Amino acid sequence: MRLLPEPSAQSLRLLFLFIFVMGVTPSPALTAGCPDRCVCDDQLVVQCAGQELTMFPNDLPLATRQLIISNNRIGELPALQLNYLSDLVYLDCSNNSLTEISESTFGNLRKLAYLDLSFNTLLQIEDRTFGPLASLVMLRLTDNPSLGEIHPDAFSENMALQVLDVSRNNLTALNISSLIALPSLRSLGLSGNPWSCDFKDTPRSHHLLLSHHPPELAGQRMAEVGMQLRADCHQGLGYWDYLFFIAIGFVIFSAGTVSAWVMGVLMVLYERYSKRKSEDMDKKTEREEPEVMRPL
Repeated sequence: MRLLPEPSAQSLRLLFLFIFVMGVTPSPALTAGCPDRCVCDDQLVVQCAGQELTMFPNDLPLATRQLIISNNRIGELPALQLNYLSDLVYLDCSNNSLTEISESTFGNLRKLAYLDLSFNTLLQIEDRTFGPLASLVMLRLTDNPSLGEIHPDAFSENMALQVLDVSRNNLTALNISSLIALPSLRSLGLSGNPWSCDFKDTPRSHHLLLSHHPPELAGQRMAEVGMQLRADCHQGLGYWDYLFFIAIGFVIFSAGTVSAWVMGVLMVLYERYSKRKSEDMDKKTEREEPEVMRPL
């Protein structure tokens, strides 16, 4: 039997070097296509913050788990490119120029746990916008000055949601019936919105915690501060309010007095008219009686 020659020391060194290089080289899924002006590391984090980007970065590694594109001028989140990142768990889009998002935007991001859309120019949140985000734990929607409407069912499917912040927007109403049904929700930020003082549809028993301003209510249950929120919304009467009520009272009193006087005058005139008519009838009767008695 012919034996194979023993490997030389140089061959062994080359083999060990090859194994070492293959072991420390980052995954091709991460390094093959790190976008321009972005930094990709071996922790599957892509950092593109503050690069004056106007478009969503191209050639993102498919294995990306954290994507930070904050402090740019990006105006759109392309659903096709974003949904390729099925392993994404952290997405920071804060301080950009986003005006619109929809259900298709996050259609394949089922592992996403953190989403920051604050400091943008969003106009509204549509039905099921965040529906595909089954693992979403924290959602920040603060400081969108044009955001005036959130669909009642926008968060109805986010059963893992624990922190929701919609502070400092342009919201006048928020239907919280679907929020109450979320079993994991613990913190709700509402401050800095021009809320309407209409509590007709506000549930009486609400167990969400106020996590932001006003400071005196922070950390309290909404059910415990309902009366104080109502009092803050419906302010007491002011100086002009009292003057208005006094004026209304005076007008009503004057109108009643004048009406009573007019009625009194009319009653007196009617009584005098009736009395005079009765006297005329009596006089006429007295004149006719002698003529009737004369034939006898």
